[in-house]
Amino acid sequence: MAFDTPNGTRGARQPGRSRLEQRGNRWMVERIRRKGSRGDREVVLVTIGKRTGKERMNPVRCFVEPDGRKLIVAAANGAARNPSWYYNIAADPDRVRIEYAGRRVRVRPEQLHGGEREAAWRRIVAEARGFARYERITDREMPVIRLTPLDEE
Repeated sequence: MAFDTPNGTRGARQPGRSRLEQRGNRWMVERIRRKGSRGDREVVLVTIGKRTGKERMNPVRCFVEPDGRKLIVAAANGAARNPSWYYNIAADPDRVRIEYAGRRVRVRPEQLHGGEREAAWRRIVAEARGFARYERITDREMPVIRLTPLDEE
């Protein structure tokens, strides 16, 4: 399905702008890549930059479905704009992978729409109430993306 969610007109500040936040993200990426996270709730999303062509790594919260596939949300802390990694996935979906606890897994990303997205969103909000707050502070619909494992590298 298409990665076609438009940006909104209001919301929180886009995260990752300050040097301190960038340093914290780098530290978190390395920790998740080496050790994983408690309950496998976080992964490192690796994409190829839409404009630069360089590999980009972002720590993201994930939600495991009963069949083992993972869901991620392009929340950006409730910012008005979708995060950059959302556009990187849309531009090059065949080169997306996740990393955690020493594992590298190629994935096929698929944005959920309609009833499937709504059902997934209800499960996400039930598990992590902070996402409901993000939804209240922005006027955009936050994309929910399913990551289906292809193979482990």
